[in-house]
Amino acid sequence: MIGTPLTPNATRALLLGSGELGKELTIALQRYGVEVIAVDRYANAPAQQVAHRSHVIDMTDAVAVKQLIALERPHFIIPEIEAIATAALAEIEAEGLCTIVPNARAIQLTMNREGIRALAAEELGIATSAYAFAESFEELQAAVDGGIGYPCFIKPTMSSSGKGQSMVKSAEQLRPAWDTAKASGRVDTGKVIVEAKIEFDFEITLLTVRALNAQGEIETHFCEPIGHRQEQGDYRESWQPQAMTAAALANAQAIALKICAALGGLGLFGVELFVQGDTVWFSEVSPRPHDTGMVTMVTQRQTEFDLHARAILGLPVNPALQNIGASAVILGGVDAEGVVYAGLAQALAVPDSDIRLFGKPVAYSHRRMGVALATGTSIEAARSKAVQAAQLIVIKTA
Repeated sequence: MIGTPLTPNATRALLLGSGELGKELTIALQRYGVEVIAVDRYANAPAQQVAHRSHVIDMTDAVAVKQLIALERPHFIIPEIEAIATAALAEIEAEGLCTIVPNARAIQLTMNREGIRALAAEELGIATSAYAFAESFEELQAAVDGGIGYPCFIKPTMSSSGKGQSMVKSAEQLRPAWDTAKASGRVDTGKVIVEAKIEFDFEITLLTVRALNAQGEIETHFCEPIGHRQEQGDYRESWQPQAMTAAALANAQAIALKICAALGGLGLFGVELFVQGDTVWFSEVSPRPHDTGMVTMVTQRQTEFDLHARAILGLPVNPALQNIGASAVILGGVDAEGVVYAGLAQALAVPDSDIRLFGKPVAYSHRRMGVALATGTSIEAARSKAVQAAQLIVIKTA
């Protein structure tokens, strides 16, 4: 049963992190009558603009998180970002106060690259790139010289959207990459991860949904694979479906099923994979909607946000594809507050296109401020239209 928002019997969901993905999830939950409380480290974040209530706190402060949970008494806590006091979530879950989505252990493992890599490669035996963790530059140097080799990738163990990631092609680039990774993580865990470069044909996001069936049992569903293009570890375009062999798709689904079952709980998981021919390697997993999955707003009847909301609430899900589509990111281009957007009419004049502007209060040159979406008769056509629409949006200082 679901109650009525803003009454004592309301079904309450509290988002920890209120970015553009949280905004769409808020809307999806509200369509089913859920009262949503949006929390972030700064005011007027995208989800806070549409939620029933909002709070600004340091989400890495365990005391502040627990005090807010005690105040709001949510039925569900839904993390959207990595920088969260996960130990506090584990305590809240252990006390049975509410449901952590998908569960506290999954959040703890996936928020830190060390935890999820150990689970995938060492416990589950899933194929990954060669990797090592380093607590000092000397350890990093030894790992690279000892077998990782060049080129390789240096990343913070806790970050998102490519922040702090560097591709290193020579020994001269190693120290700057170490400094970047140490300085750019959401939280400094004291370690960085170094990964060997895999020669792959393409990378995908396989949106995987764990939801209840009519008998109350957990079933796993897969969306069609999403291809994407990244720059400096951050996504710039995505499209659905990504063409791949039947064997590669089966291997991808087997990996996603294995990792998501090990994490447990209900909801949508964004599983990132590398593909070469029929061979598939695991990269990362997010226990929530994925940025590349914004393309589902034009490709699926139930978007990734609808699927996450439905799964959390124990409702039926249908991940079927309806259209071929693509997304292209709209970057800030400037460093300014209260920017203005020009070219919206021209962008929406591109056939079969749509635009989502996130409404972030501050723009940065490489910050994601919106996304263009388009459908087409082919991936190439959809990508072309999405990129064209994105380029027509011009962000200016007020």
